[in-house]
Amino acid sequence: MAIIAVFDVPGGTQAQYEQVCDKLSGGNGVLTSLSDAPEPGLLSHIAGPTPTGWLVVEAWESEQAFQRFGQKLAPFLEEAGMPDLEPKVYQAFNVVTD
Repeated sequence: MAIIAVFDVPGGTQAQYEQVCDKLSGGNGVLTSLSDAPEPGLLSHIAGPTPTGWLVVEAWESEQAFQRFGQKLAPFLEEAGMPDLEPKVYQAFNVVTD
């Protein structure tokens, strides 16, 4: 079942986001296509600034796919200065991809 992962990062910056994306992509910068995702199963990725930091919202085809991604993500978050970042994860009711 699909899930929604919400990363709300108080104090997070675009520079940190770009640093993490660059590491995840093997030096290719931010995602420009779902096929660029470092783990299969990503359905949607949205990121942007908030009044207090940075927000990333993703949809994944399953919690297992998201957990595999999280194992790759964790060291890069720590390196970027966001070691204790815990996303909120919700079951998706409806996911539209095209």
